[in-house]
Amino acid sequence: MTEASKHFVAPLSLEVASGNRVYASLFEEPMAHITLTAHADIMIVAPATANIIAKFANGIADDLLSTCFLSYDGPLVIAPSMNWKMYANRAFRENLKKVTSSGVIQVGPEKGSLACGDEGMGRMSDIPDIVNAVKASLTKKDLVNARVVVTAGPTREYLDPVRFISNRSSGKMGFAIAEAARNRGADVTLISGPSSLKRPSGITFIQIETAEEMLKAVRRELQHDTAVLIMAAAVSDFSPHKASTSKIEKNGEFSLRLRPTDDIITAAAMMRKRPFIIGFAAETGRRVDRAAAKMEKKKMDMVVFNDVTEPGSGFDGDTNRVVIIDREGRRALDLMSKSSVAEAILDRFAEIRT
Repeated sequence: MTEASKHFVAPLSLEVASGNRVYASLFEEPMAHITLTAHADIMIVAPATANIIAKFANGIADDLLSTCFLSYDGPLVIAPSMNWKMYANRAFRENLKKVTSSGVIQVGPEKGSLACGDEGMGRMSDIPDIVNAVKASLTKKDLVNARVVVTAGPTREYLDPVRFISNRSSGKMGFAIAEAARNRGADVTLISGPSSLKRPSGITFIQIETAEEMLKAVRRELQHDTAVLIMAAAVSDFSPHKASTSKIEKNGEFSLRLRPTDDIITAAAMMRKRPFIIGFAAETGRRVDRAAAKMEKKKMDMVVFNDVTEPGSGFDGDTNRVVIIDREGRRALDLMSKSSVAEAILDRFAEIRT
């Protein structure tokens, strides 16, 4: 902690909350700036004030934090936080540029309500965004220069201007894959149906609604040189044969005629310069053979099977249990977080790619 930070929170409060000793004095333990950084995997400064960033930029070492910065040679993440006028100040911008050009990773800030009551750019990034930056800085970079296209979420097929048919997909699996690929150095495009999830930073995001819109977006993105297409989206298999241009009135029984939607994976597999294609097979029951047959039929290179009726593997959850199937065999994974599943999928793709 810096001396200034003690005006906002007591060191004892942080010690109790973290279960660790809090260091603040440069002289209480004269070698603390060496011992604290000696075995650290990463250094995170959050919030990073204009003052500490100026010290980092100019090599000033007059407190424990700034001396730790000079004695540390690993990855460093800063999360700037200050008034919007300070953030826009030319002297500060020069300091920030100097720090980031030396390899320091910057997260945020964001635009929003500031402590002083102003609205503007300067609010510290949300904790999940800082955590993602930490993960990215510690992740192996085996997908650098690889272009990855990921689809996520459900699609909506409209009956009329106010009603649609859809499915229960939350988009969590596709978003996790996109973030994992970004962390591994890939150039990622995420094509997503309606989802309440926050758009990931550092990723090209394309919002769609219908299966037809997703097909067009995928075709357009695959015109560029793409290493892999990962179809994690739950694309509707059917859409209304004819959508009404006005709201359908409730008047007795109503029959709905459906037509199959165009299959996006099949369309991608038929392209002249097709990428490596990974699909998903969400089934009800242990129909692993059906997923393998789908891979062959649609000319996928890999398919990820999961049983949505199994506890922990259903829709809108944070965990999944999958079987990764490719042309060399099958790998059944234990129940794990969707972010871990995403890493496992990319690990297997990287193995095959090399």
